[in-house]
Amino acid sequence: MNVRCALTCALLSLAGAIAPAAAQTGTYPTKPIRMLVGFPGGGGADVVARILGPRLSESLGQQIIVDNRPGAGSAIASEMAARAPADGYTLVSIGSSHAVNAAFYPKLPYRPAADFSGIVLVSTAPVTITANPGVPVKTLKDLMALAKAKPGQLNYGSAGVNGINHLAAELLKRMAGFDITLVPYKGVAQVLPAVMAGEVQLMFASLPGSIDQIRTGRIRAIAVTSAKRANAAPDIPTVAESGVPGYEASSWFAFLAPAGTPKPVIARLSEETLKALQMREVRDALMRQGMDPTGSTPAEADAYLRSEIAKWTRVVKEAGIKAN
Repeated sequence: MNVRCALTCALLSLAGAIAPAAAQTGTYPTKPIRMLVGFPGGGGADVVARILGPRLSESLGQQIIVDNRPGAGSAIASEMAARAPADGYTLVSIGSSHAVNAAFYPKLPYRPAADFSGIVLVSTAPVTITANPGVPVKTLKDLMALAKAKPGQLNYGSAGVNGINHLAAELLKRMAGFDITLVPYKGVAQVLPAVMAGEVQLMFASLPGSIDQIRTGRIRAIAVTSAKRANAAPDIPTVAESGVPGYEASSWFAFLAPAGTPKPVIARLSEETLKALQMREVRDALMRQGMDPTGSTPAEADAYLRSEIAKWTRVVKEAGIKAN
């Protein structure tokens, strides 16, 4: 199913809920809406919020205020959202780290699925393995050979610790049988200058956060972690086709609201987001950032979140990866 068809189907699935929702939401919204983001500017969840925010502001008639609250692998922003009033005026733009946190930390101060109501699955994007141009590797096979020749001597920067970028790297290390050392950063805005300056040799970060530097040659792309090549960068091979069959670890981005937010409000937010995702300029903006627009109903967003939590919990347990 292509993106346009998927978005249309999602809109049609909402059709039965939208009419009563319009009647029940009244004048919502009557004041600005805060969109929490658990990472600094430049990361995938921030990019999604800032691309869609202005469109939602136009359609809803109220400003969408993007509020970056980085830290703890996005858990700070998620906790703030979980504890916010369930009235539709506090939302959160999350990424895969939301599910990964659940896998690593069973005693989070919020319940990663039960404390939230899905609005829409916005987009997906691969994690990209990149290198400083001075590192003598051009392919994943080159990287694996160098890492095996110098075990533990190569460093990789990760946009967050115990998030999807870190987990993608640790999973690759175990599946490919080599060792590289983690140097954690708070977000892509910090790790990107570090790899360009040579403070770390390698970087694992979502494609949206690094695609501009890849295109300008300031960092070298080695592989993407998705099952298929990214539409925005089809010349970058996947990890699986580069010598590690069966490997896959992708980023994704979604909008959530606190659990208990009225269904008519959720339906309105989902409807307007899906309409925005059908706009050519929005799809093009997301794809320029390395993302594939997705779209879903609220129920599908909830189901996807639960499936990702289950998946990464299983991976962490089976791979024996410990939280740092």
